[in-house]
Amino acid sequence: MYKLFCDTNCELWYTEAESFGLHVIRMPYVLDGKEYCYDLGKETDFAHFYKRMREGAVPTTSAINEQDYIDYFEPVLAAGDDIFYVTFSHKLSATFESMDRAIAALKEKYPERQIRTFDTKSISLGAGYQVRIAAEKYNAGASMDELENCLNEARDRTHVYFVVDDLVYLKRGGRISAVTMAFGKLLGIKPLITVMPDGSLQSVGKIKGSKKVYAEFIRLMKEDGFDKDMRVEVLQADCPESGEGFVSALKEAFGDIKIDYQIVGPVIASHCGPGTLGLIFYGNKKKG
Repeated sequence: MYKLFCDTNCELWYTEAESFGLHVIRMPYVLDGKEYCYDLGKETDFAHFYKRMREGAVPTTSAINEQDYIDYFEPVLAAGDDIFYVTFSHKLSATFESMDRAIAALKEKYPERQIRTFDTKSISLGAGYQVRIAAEKYNAGASMDELENCLNEARDRTHVYFVVDDLVYLKRGGRISAVTMAFGKLLGIKPLITVMPDGSLQSVGKIKGSKKVYAEFIRLMKEDGFDKDMRVEVLQADCPESGEGFVSALKEAFGDIKIDYQIVGPVIASHCGPGTLGLIFYGNKKKG
């Protein structure tokens, strides 16, 4: 037997994670000098977090250490089970260096056990989308090989786009230059960001004015071959008016489709900031 792991940077809501029986690794963030570990929304004080960000607080995130990973994994291995861990993009964090060291140490101690990881090459519900697919297969009795084959297909077809309200957060994380930020603020330009096939983030366009964001998102869904039989994920970072407006626009454009709508968690929001609007959907295989 094996146990299925994910981490909270996948942002799958806690009720789903619990219903699937997932083992969840909690990723940390620090706000006002206090460290928290995101719990997929179970007891998170979103209102306080975003209020402090809008007041000027600067939350930070960090990699968890080797011992943390050992503490998560070893009880499962000691009980005689293997591990399959569906991770967020390895391009976006140094935490996986600690994970690799932990796995190497555990394989020496438990040579008969398997520890397999799968890089979704995505973040937030782009990773969560794939975790959900994996969990459904896992609970249906899929082997580790079958799960990996399914995830390879899902990774290639999971599309992630988002726009941010304030470029300062992307600048702080090194995603855009100071010049780009200055012109963005001056002209009211919102950068359109996507997750590339290698798991990195890249700006793929600029949208001037909030009202054009919905239309551009819908255009991209059509261009990328949105599968109407699959659900759409809409994420908002403390901008419910934008989120609800986009949900309405989606229903008008595509009719009766399955839409999940939720708030962005503190770890991801620390990097994108309040006012971010995100879109995740299943479509054609990504190019590049």
